[in-house]
Amino acid sequence: MPHKPKKPCAFPGCPNLTDGRYCEVHASQANREYNQYRRDPDSNKVYGRRWKAIRALYLSKHPICERCLEAGRYVPAEEVHHIKPIAEGGTHDEANLMSLCKSCHSAITMAAENANH
Repeated sequence: MPHKPKKPCAFPGCPNLTDGRYCEVHASQANREYNQYRRDPDSNKVYGRRWKAIRALYLSKHPICERCLEAGRYVPAEEVHHIKPIAEGGTHDEANLMSLCKSCHSAITMAAENANH
């Protein structure tokens, strides 16, 4: 199967081509800036090393998107979603987690943001 053509790095002024959003040179810098300016500072306390281990374990147990599976589709899960958000008192317990593909996770996140506004 042919590969998609590379596209310019999204970092301002960078001429490098990449398969993702940022080139290898700017990927870590863009992530640092996202965490510093756009993400709630307390989220680094909640989503630290411990969360990465919990997330990896959950994805290994639930490798298929749970929402797609209910619809009869077999799509690999890429995200782990908190059913009750941490900000609203949710926990990292397996009963509060759900494995989702990026599309389903985005849809749930957008629906929650629209409900809050």
